[in-house]
Amino acid sequence: MKKFSIAIHGGAGTILKSNMTSEKEAAYRSALKTALGLGQDVLKNEGTALDAVEQAVRYMEDCPLFNAGRGSVYNALGGHEMDAAFMDGNGMNAGAVAAIRNIKNPISLARKIMEQSEHVFLVGDGAMEFARMHGLDFVEDDYFHNEHRYQQWQRIKDSARFQLDHSEEQKDKKFGTVGAVALDSYGNIAAATSTGGMTNKKFGRVGDSPIIGVGTYANNETCAISCTGSGEYFMRNVVAYDVSCLMEYKGLSLEAAAHEVIHDKLKKIGGGGGLIAVDALGNISMPFNTKGMYRAFALSDGQWGIGIYNDPINIMQ
Repeated sequence: MKKFSIAIHGGAGTILKSNMTSEKEAAYRSALKTALGLGQDVLKNEGTALDAVEQAVRYMEDCPLFNAGRGSVYNALGGHEMDAAFMDGNGMNAGAVAAIRNIKNPISLARKIMEQSEHVFLVGDGAMEFARMHGLDFVEDDYFHNEHRYQQWQRIKDSARFQLDHSEEQKDKKFGTVGAVALDSYGNIAAATSTGGMTNKKFGRVGDSPIIGVGTYANNETCAISCTGSGEYFMRNVVAYDVSCLMEYKGLSLEAAAHEVIHDKLKKIGGGGGLIAVDALGNISMPFNTKGMYRAFALSDGQWGIGIYNDPINIMQ
């Protein structure tokens, strides 16, 4: 069997074991394991990296634990606006959507734009019309209702505040995004990212996740990246492409490049978050500069692992 690798994330931030019940931790670990397994099964059966990352992200979009798809946070109008991006490292084709509503799986729409249009980035009503034309699944507003998310919004809805998934008052400041990167047995890599954005966001705000080269990037010559964090800082640093550039132009390894961007360049300007990455050799890096990041990986040699907090992942075989 040829080498393959996959990594996924479900958001980063102030994720502390002291604030996590055993039941909640078990739920997150189970969800990460299931999403990882779906992508891993695609790769084991000689499927493509494109299919692997889509399957993993679709599962996390359908899981209310994560701020994407069904678990998306409420915006200032009491609705849900979602963003997503998809990129193929083989040929560097990409598709992205922003400010879409009522789409069950934004990541599948982003892929459809990549494969079935001459464009890269569609937004709002136009993106939704494209989704209708191509038969994507629409759901009613109540599909996205989540009492925890609703109460988050209630606390700040009449203010000028916004927050990244969970409030600091809850000591659970989490940058809610989901993503996956993979290398398949054909030597191709891909990246996918999806998010519900910020609670109480206004003015059609769009973060880093759907912006190619910022929150999502893939190039067979270097790496595939999916980011999670404080989007405005990631945009200012062009984080995903910066990792690729350090590999291409400075000759850094994936680990060295990702570490420099997250722990040095991003942190210097006050940006919090992390990323998952895979290179053309199947190496995986998952750096973050916050207290934790929901993350998991699997390799073709049977190694896999799941992590939540700021401690080493227990490698399984």
